[in-house]
Amino acid sequence: MKKLVIAAAILASALAAPARGAAVDLSKTTIRAVDGSEVPVEVATPAGKGPFPPVLFIHAKRGYEGDERAHVRELAAQGFLVVAPDWQSGRFIERWPSAHDPETEMDVEAGLDYLKSLPNACGGKVGVVGLSRGPYYAIRLAARRGADLAAIVSYYGHMQNPNAPEPDQLFRIAPEVTQITTPMLFLIGDADYELRRMNGGRAFYALWERGVPVEWQEYPMARRAFDFRPDQTPEEKIAARHARERAKNWLVQWMKLTPDMRCPRP
Repeated sequence: MKKLVIAAAILASALAAPARGAAVDLSKTTIRAVDGSEVPVEVATPAGKGPFPPVLFIHAKRGYEGDERAHVRELAAQGFLVVAPDWQSGRFIERWPSAHDPETEMDVEAGLDYLKSLPNACGGKVGVVGLSRGPYYAIRLAARRGADLAAIVSYYGHMQNPNAPEPDQLFRIAPEVTQITTPMLFLIGDADYELRRMNGGRAFYALWERGVPVEWQEYPMARRAFDFRPDQTPEEKIAARHARERAKNWLVQWMKLTPDMRCPRP
């Protein structure tokens, strides 16, 4: 009898407790790029009354899936209004494409325009969070639309055109790195691929030399995709939590948000 009472209490507690992330509203829509292509988009809205600070989420070449959706939810739980354009599925691009399709940049830019048009988004500049291939889109966007971007968070980002020849991949960075002025935070594991660390490291120095606000956070014993990989080590789980806080603080700083995550004061 005692066991039944305890079990009932546990069940009641579980039913009463709100589901994790339940306060975040996740919706889907379709927008159009400037060439008329359809772009699937997910929007994550924080709980409460807006307007909310806007963040553009740019996924990696693995596609937009459950792990990306979870990351978007985390950003919204922190207080950001997040728009995540899917630059692959609308153009029927298979997962893990080696080559970069420049037309997909229109999809990401359409996501930026849509985010800025939302009535519950703070006016002014937008934050960007990108994963792997995503930060390459971010620097391309910053080169064209730097006045619209407050800051970039790069998770193990690719700082070279994936279509560039091998010598450029090994020894050079994308020309956009030498043009942009958007503050950038690099988040990467020290066990990531050497080429990716070298590529990002050169970008870090190039930005710092020009006086662009930039920081490099490298996590010991962390591999590629340390923040969501299914075989996460205990160290990678801690690194993921730390990275989420670093990313939030970077966006808050350069988006000039209030301590309670509200729009910048006029």
